[in-house]
Amino acid sequence: MGAAATFGPRISGVVRKLPTWPVYLAGMVPGGWLIWRALTNQLGMDPVKTLEHELGLLSLQFLLASLCVTPLLRFARINLLKFRKALGLLAFGYLVLHFLVWLFLDLQMRWSTIGAEIVKRPYLTIGFAAFVLLLPVAATSWQGAVKSMGALAWQRLHRLVYVAVLLGAVHFVMQEKVWSLESLLYLAAATLLVGMRFLWVRSW
Repeated sequence: MGAAATFGPRISGVVRKLPTWPVYLAGMVPGGWLIWRALTNQLGMDPVKTLEHELGLLSLQFLLASLCVTPLLRFARINLLKFRKALGLLAFGYLVLHFLVWLFLDLQMRWSTIGAEIVKRPYLTIGFAAFVLLLPVAATSWQGAVKSMGALAWQRLHRLVYVAVLLGAVHFVMQEKVWSLESLLYLAAATLLVGMRFLWVRSW
């Protein structure tokens, strides 16, 4: 029991000494590898759809990873708070790439059809809503935003992440013609992580 009780603080002590830039660097590796595979024709019969799908999945994965930081601190006493912003920004970066691939490669810049596609297809409506919700979160992720907005307002704004991750997971499920166990597990993980937040947050 003694060893178990000190495991989390020991890990936290090591993490405290680490810089955050390796997280950004490591987080870019899967995206860089994916883009390399796209450029070298290694993404199968429909490379645009594969690239679009994989970038969106990376965004969802990093967003879920950022939401795991608080439960790790509460339940395992592993403090990774210093890396949460990096994980969130990586998630947003991959989401922007996901959107750009859809816009420029999938739709091929047919500007007149963008709005129609978003309105006509519910899974696109939901995915676009998640993207829009994350825009102010990413824009206020710099340290000075906390001081300029006030801590309480900043915290409330950043709770949009909870709605966005649920919408992102629903988007992932809906975009499949046949629901897969993988997509449903991502939705379950998002629901669980957000559900825990609602139990912890007493006031908005």
